[in-house]
Amino acid sequence: MNEYLIIALKIVFVLMAVLSLAAILTWLERKQSALMQDRIGANRADIFGLRAIGLFHIIADSLKMFLKEEFVPPGAQRFLHTVAPLMSAFFALSVAACIPFGKLILDGQTIYLQIIDLNAGILYLIAMMSFSIYGVFLAGWASRSKYSLLGALRGASQMLSYEIAMGISLIGIIMIYSTLSLREIVYAQGELLFGFLPAWGVFLQPVGFIIFLTAGMAETKRVPFDLPEGESEIIGYFTEYSSMRFGLFFLTDFIEVALVAMLMSVLFFGGWNIPYLQDTGFVFPWGGSLAMSPLLASLLGILAFGVKVVFFCWLQLTIRWTLPRFRYDQLMKLGWKFMLPLAMANVVATGLVLVLLD
Repeated sequence: MNEYLIIALKIVFVLMAVLSLAAILTWLERKQSALMQDRIGANRADIFGLRAIGLFHIIADSLKMFLKEEFVPPGAQRFLHTVAPLMSAFFALSVAACIPFGKLILDGQTIYLQIIDLNAGILYLIAMMSFSIYGVFLAGWASRSKYSLLGALRGASQMLSYEIAMGISLIGIIMIYSTLSLREIVYAQGELLFGFLPAWGVFLQPVGFIIFLTAGMAETKRVPFDLPEGESEIIGYFTEYSSMRFGLFFLTDFIEVALVAMLMSVLFFGGWNIPYLQDTGFVFPWGGSLAMSPLLASLLGILAFGVKVVFFCWLQLTIRWTLPRFRYDQLMKLGWKFMLPLAMANVVATGLVLVLLD
C-alpha cells in the first residue's frame, strides 16, 4: 500500500477516534451525572420518535452550536478572539499525533495506528499541551472583559503550575524505560517482572501515576480544578463566546479528557498490551499457551487499548461529579507545595533504586 495513503488513513483514523470519543463524552457525562444524582438525564431529543437513550442530544447540541448567532463583544480584539478557540482545539488534537493506538499485523506486515513515532515523543506531547495555554489566555485577554481576563489568568497559572508537576512525574518513566518514544515505552511494558507481573508503568511508578492523573485532570480545567470556569462567580475565559466558538472550547475540554485517558493507558497501563498476549497468542508463565493468528492478537490489543481509555474517561467523569471545587489558594497550594515536591522526590527515589539495582 502506498506510504502516503497509509499516513492519510492514519490521520483520518486518529482524528475520528479522538473527536468521536469527545462527542460521546458530552453525552456520557450527562447520563453519568444523572445516574449519580438519581435523575434521568438527557433523553428528550429524538428522530422520528426514536430517542436512543439520549444519544441524539449530541446531534442537537452540534446543530445548536452551529446555528446560534456568533457574538463578538464591542471593543474586543476580533482576530485574536476568533483565533483563540482554534488554537486550543488545534494543540489539543496535535497531542494525538504521537499516541500509539495499537498495531495491525497483515500478511506479516505491521501497521502501527500512530500518525508519527517521534524519538522525543514525551517532549512533544508536553510541548503541545503547554501551547494550549495561549488559547486560554488569548480568549480572556481578547474579550476585553474583566471577568474573562480573570478566568484566563486563573487558567494560565493553573495549567502552568500543574504542567510542571506532570512533566516531572514522567521523568521516572523515562528513567525506567530509557526512551522518550511512546511506542518504545509500550513495547517495554510488554515484558514481565519476576516472570509473571506485567512491566506496566503503574507497577513501577505508582506515585508517578497518581501525580500524572491529578495533574492531567487539572489540565482539563474541570471539577475539582474548574477555577478558570467558575460559573457561580460569572468567571470564565470563554464568558464572551457564543455559537461554535464557544463549542470549540467546550469540545476541547472533552478532547483533553480523552487524551489524558489515552496517555495514562500508554504510559502506565501497557497501551495495547494484554498480559501474556504475544503476536502468536497467549503464553502463560505457569505453562501452557493458546495459539491465535497475529491479526486476531493485534485486534485484541486495539480492543484492550479502547477498554483502558474508556475506563479512565469514566474515572475522570466519576471524580468530576464526586469531589467539590477547590478554593484557588487550595489549588495553588496543592500544585506547588505538594505535587511538585512529591514529583521531585519520586525522581530522586527512582534514581536511587536504579543505582542500587545496577
